[in-house]
Amino acid sequence: MAHQTPLGSSASHVSCLDLWREKNDQLVRQAKVAQDSSLPMRRQQLAQDALEGLRGLLCSLRGLPATVSVLPLELTVICNFITLRANLAQGFTEDLAQDIQQGLERVLETQGQLEARLEHGLWGLWDSTLRVSSLLPELLPALHHLAGLQAALWLTTNRLGDLTLLLQTLTVSQSRASEDMLLLLKTWRPPAEESDAPLTLQDARGLRDVLLTAFAYRQGLQELITGSLPKALSSLHEAASGLCPRSLLVQGSPQRALLYLVAALKEGSTWGPPLLEASRLYQQLGNIAAEIESLELLVEALSITRIPEARQLLIEVELLLPQPDPASPLHCGTQSQAKYLLASRCLQTGRAADAAEHYLDLLALLLDGSEPKFSPPPCPPGPCVPELFLEAAAALIQAGRAQDALTVCEELLSRTSFLLPKRPRLWEDARRRTKESPHCSHWVSATHLLQGQAWVQLGAQKEAISEYSRCLELLFRATPKDKEQGPASSCEQGCTSDMALQQLQTAALISRGLEWVALGQDTKALQDFLLSVQMCPGNQDASYHLLQTLRRLDRRDEATALWRRLEAQTELPQENTAWSLPLYLETCLGWIRPPDRETLCEEFQTSGDS
Repeated sequence: MAHQTPLGSSASHVSCLDLWREKNDQLVRQAKVAQDSSLPMRRQQLAQDALEGLRGLLCSLRGLPATVSVLPLELTVICNFITLRANLAQGFTEDLAQDIQQGLERVLETQGQLEARLEHGLWGLWDSTLRVSSLLPELLPALHHLAGLQAALWLTTNRLGDLTLLLQTLTVSQSRASEDMLLLLKTWRPPAEESDAPLTLQDARGLRDVLLTAFAYRQGLQELITGSLPKALSSLHEAASGLCPRSLLVQGSPQRALLYLVAALKEGSTWGPPLLEASRLYQQLGNIAAEIESLELLVEALSITRIPEARQLLIEVELLLPQPDPASPLHCGTQSQAKYLLASRCLQTGRAADAAEHYLDLLALLLDGSEPKFSPPPCPPGPCVPELFLEAAAALIQAGRAQDALTVCEELLSRTSFLLPKRPRLWEDARRRTKESPHCSHWVSATHLLQGQAWVQLGAQKEAISEYSRCLELLFRATPKDKEQGPASSCEQGCTSDMALQQLQTAALISRGLEWVALGQDTKALQDFLLSVQMCPGNQDASYHLLQTLRRLDRRDEATALWRRLEAQTELPQENTAWSLPLYLETCLGWIRPPDRETLCEEFQTSGDS
């Protein structure tokens, strides 16, 4: 009978160690083959098989008493197992913390310090382990690797205090107990692995770089939210430098640096928040060109069609970032939401031609099914789809593209007007029974208003008057009694507020009155202007149009009395409530402001009571 070497003998121990090491290396190679596979199912199966192989290997190693000669391999297997497990689960779980804990306990077991187990929590275990590691230099590379995984776990669970203490201990000779996490991560120098060390899925230095980039990015976002812009710029610069070539970044003024920084960050939609916040910063600074450019970069970043790539079976930056919070002021949203921000800001800042193109792109994006459901931007509350059509039509009119505006209006009417009852007496019953939005009539009314403006631009005054009359007919039928319908969306609340309805009626009355003036029918114009003043007494534009008409009709006493009332009026809250008006309505109101208002004021001031 052949002689068998006992398992505990030195020869057997060395033989098993070689076999286990070869098993680890084979499983790491299998995982790397899996991540290169173009077949998702095969990739998943190979990775899962490698994970189970590492789990079994770890159980075998833990079945032996802890020895310094075996621990470098055992700790490496733990690191490989945690890396692959976290990647496949796309997150860290509590049982991974237990694997780290057991690895530390095994190190302390070799030094006879079992009493240190969790005496002061997991950080206490790390503190004890790192203290004895100076006596075990052969364990340092694997321990630093394990420390990197512990740092990743604590970063994702926001245990920043423990993370700071861990990094301070790892960098005690370089950082002088600094509490600056970025500085600690930058000064941490994990020992290089020996050339004959067991294979790893991800080495400690690569993991350190991921941690640095992820923390810098998280910190930068938090500083953006709290308004610490210089600090945010510095943190985001650090994050970008970990992902992009330094040639893409610039030094200089904070504003210019931020613009180039966000251009570098457009490498992926993950980095959208700095682009969004950059646009807000430039808006505050009054730098419209830079604001629009930042929004254009954001749209470009969100619209890039990326070929889905298999994830690397590593701890990557995205794994350490918090999930996007739709309620966050930095939430970028979808491509259509970013496109809307760009289009609306172009319209608000007088870039009508650009706004028109962006709105048409947005409507095409929605209508071709690329984004079948448009969710309005949450901060501030954005418009619903009907208002997108209305804003697009307003932008086209502003850009001098009246015919295109009519096409957009016709498309909106084809989607909404069939919901309106054909007979006036059915109106109230319809509003009570319909399951559609009770605000449909207001959108249809606004569409007719915009159609009227488009016909004015085309020189068709009779068609314009007809559209304004249809708008007014619908508005006077649909009084604001829809509160009983229940809570409305933010968009619907904006478009049906008492102020918005008054301004919509006033815009239609003034617009029709101006066409009567153009046709030389001042008496009819006077009726519309009088009614507009009655509907919205605080609208000074209506009062000035009325004043001009009274003068043309040589009704001097009435004109003088109206002028005195205007002079006596205190400042009206018109500007304070303008923020709640839909953007298309604000644009319409801009078209009907008297161009010679200042001249008219000067004439009355010089004439006095004469």
